[in-house]
Amino acid sequence: MPASSKNRILVLGIGNILWADEGFGVRAVEEFHRRYAVPDNVTILDGGTQGLYLVNFLEEADCLIVFDAIDYGLTPGQLKVVRDEEVPRFTGAKKMSLHQTGFQEVISAADLLGRCPKHLVLIGCQPLDLEDWGGPLTPPVRDQIAPAIEFACEILRQWDSPATPRTAPLPESERLLANDIDYLRYEMRTRPE
Repeated sequence: MPASSKNRILVLGIGNILWADEGFGVRAVEEFHRRYAVPDNVTILDGGTQGLYLVNFLEEADCLIVFDAIDYGLTPGQLKVVRDEEVPRFTGAKKMSLHQTGFQEVISAADLLGRCPKHLVLIGCQPLDLEDWGGPLTPPVRDQIAPAIEFACEILRQWDSPATPRTAPLPESERLLANDIDYLRYEMRTRPE
C-alpha cells in the first residue's frame, strides 16, 4: 500500500562515524541531505548513536527510511534493502544493527507503544572494517552511498513525496553535521593518501 503525501516520513541515518564503516548510515543521510530537498512532510535526521532516544522520532512518523551498516554476511559494500515485515522488530530476532542499543530495540519500543511507522524500509550496507577507530569509510562501503541514496529517492517517489535535486549548494548553516565531523572535513582528512 503506497504512502500518501499527507503521511509524515522520516529519513534516518544511524551509526558511529568514529568506527570506519559503522558510519555508513550517517554519511548516507548526510549526503542525501546535501544533494536533495524534500517536501515539508519529510524529515531528514542524523540519528547517530542515539539509540532509544530515537523512539520519539519514530512515534511521529508514518513511514520510515533508515540507512545503516548491517552485517548481513554478504560481500563488503553490498547493499540490501528490506521492507515492512522483513525488518526484525523484536530483540529476539537475529540482531541486524551494529549499535550498542540496536535499532531493533528502537523499533520494538515504538511497536510496543503502538506507534511504529506503518511502512519501514531499511537500506543496509555490508561493512568491511569496524575496527579502524577514527578511520574513514572503506572504499567498497563509500561507493555504495550514491546507490543507497537512489534507493531512498525511489521509495520517496513511490510514497508520493519525491526528493528534488538541489539547484544551489546547501548553505553551511543547514548541514546535518558540523564542527569538522561532516564528510568533507573529517573523512577526507583521515583517508590514506
